Amino acid sequence: MRVLIAAAGSRGDVAPYTGLGAELCRAGYDVTLATTDTFAPLVREAGLEFRSLPADTRVRGSVTGKRELMRTAAEFITELGQGFADVMDGGTDLLLLSTTTAPLGWHLTEATGTPSLGVYLQPTAATGDFPPVVTGSRSLGRLANRATGRFALRMADRIYEQAVAQLRRRLQLPPASPSEVRRRQGQANWPVLHGFSTALVPRPADWPSGLEVVGNWWPHHEAAEQLPTDLEDFLRAGPRPVLIGFGSMAAGDGERLSEIAVQALRRAGLRGILQAGTAGLAADGNDVLTIGEVPHAVLFPRLAAVVHHGGAGTSAAALRAGVPAVTVPVTADQPFWAGRLAAIGAATDPIPFRSLTAERLAASLHQVVRQQTHSRAAARAAQHLMTENGAGRTLKTIQQLTDG
Repeated sequence: MRVLIAAAGSRGDVAPYTGLGAELCRAGYDVTLATTDTFAPLVREAGLEFRSLPADTRVRGSVTGKRELMRTAAEFITELGQGFADVMDGGTDLLLLSTTTAPLGWHLTEATGTPSLGVYLQPTAATGDFPPVVTGSRSLGRLANRATGRFALRMADRIYEQAVAQLRRRLQLPPASPSEVRRRQGQANWPVLHGFSTALVPRPADWPSGLEVVGNWWPHHEAAEQLPTDLEDFLRAGPRPVLIGFGSMAAGDGERLSEIAVQALRRAGLRGILQAGTAGLAADGNDVLTIGEVPHAVLFPRLAAVVHHGGAGTSAAALRAGVPAVTVPVTADQPFWAGRLAAIGAATDPIPFRSLTAERLAASLHQVVRQQTHSRAAARAAQHLMTENGAGRTLKTIQQLTDG
């Protein structure tokens, strides 16, 4: 049986599907992951077939303002939609759609009759439990949370409007607005599995049936994978260090962030590892090491804490390792995840990216490393994550869907 996973966005929006795809392969499925060209090596290293989606995600890390984010998101989605009709061939038996690709993939399902399933990394359905994740706002009360959740879905529909119109014409489907299609999907109880932990987001009781929280899908890495020699040597040379990295965020801010990071580490009396990322963090010294990409699953358990941007994947990886965090959210859903980590005690209160200073970071580092409350909360969450099996539950759902 041939499964096609379609995902697009930053590395954190794609990497979890390499682990999910590898699990499906082990169960006997033939899995292709369609994503943008940047992530072709990631897909192939997991033993999956790669298929190219049009669009370039590399410049998106520098976007921070909400208006600018909306504009660049619309441009990205329109570009993505232009080649989306070509993503699926006649041999595809099941389509798995990420949060970003679902509003386009729904139309492939309609045009071809191929069954599909949502595999989301963020909660998008309106709920009274919390406001929409992209707003970054505090809870407004149950009624207002639901109202703003519905409004956020309408704003997302606007971002997809042009791409959907073009795609439906290409697929020779009659015109239908994104909101119309969303209503149809709701009426059909279109199933969506959410790949995050109930430790951070328990399933809202007011969600419709068909929406489930199954636990994380972890990025694929080889079980025997070793850390680079210089990193291994650094880890062994002293007390556990702190990792500081902003993933695919903060392009162009590398020099400023590196300076803040080093000053904060020295004020707090800590050793540190800077992960270059899109920002290009870098520093030299006996107490600081600069690294590139390494598997979180291998490195994080050996750290004292992680300073990160609050991306869903990094947040989950730190919890899995039982390591506390200092979050510096930049944009999109990052303030939501940062707030969730703080709410369960596994992180300090978030430091908004624009408010980051060496003094604030040093104070948070001192708190997260020296006070054991955050470490204990992270360890409790790690125990909870061990009880979840996101890929296994997804496999079971797929089996039920296809057997039925």
